[in-house]
Amino acid sequence: MDDKGCECKQRFADPDNQEPLLGILERYAGEKGALIPLLQDTQEAYGYLDEKIMRALAKGAGYQLSQVYGVATFYTQFRLEPIGEHLIRVCHGTACHVAGAELISEEISNFLGVKDGQTTPDMKFTLESVMCVGACSLSPIMIVDEDTHGKLKPANVRKVLKKYRGGNGEKEE
Repeated sequence: MDDKGCECKQRFADPDNQEPLLGILERYAGEKGALIPLLQDTQEAYGYLDEKIMRALAKGAGYQLSQVYGVATFYTQFRLEPIGEHLIRVCHGTACHVAGAELISEEISNFLGVKDGQTTPDMKFTLESVMCVGACSLSPIMIVDEDTHGKLKPANVRKVLKKYRGGNGEKEE
């Protein structure tokens, strides 16, 4: 249980626990040019790239910290901050933009009180704009975790997001 009395399932490894990183480093041992897959697997294990973990990754894989940090900050797929329990991605590709993606993002921002790239203070939601999810026929589209919500109207956004506000962090049915 956490300090709020919640038996929340932890999705990601604790950055103080380097065990997952050791397994990742072992998997890529001796592979030249494996920095991006190393970072991807590390982010998948920890949810983001903590400074302590990047230092250990650099040391363990034989990279300079500046190399690791340079790659992690160059590619938008990498996060240096933790994300919320639910990742909301709003497509802003051409079809979604034309169909009203800006209004969808604005409604989410107003409802959750966060801007693009931010996480709610309760760590429940992270909002992220993406360029294309490849589902143009469903535009405008929002993806929450792995769930796709297409042909959205701003009026529907709050109803969709309320489904993810369950007390235990799980999606309500």
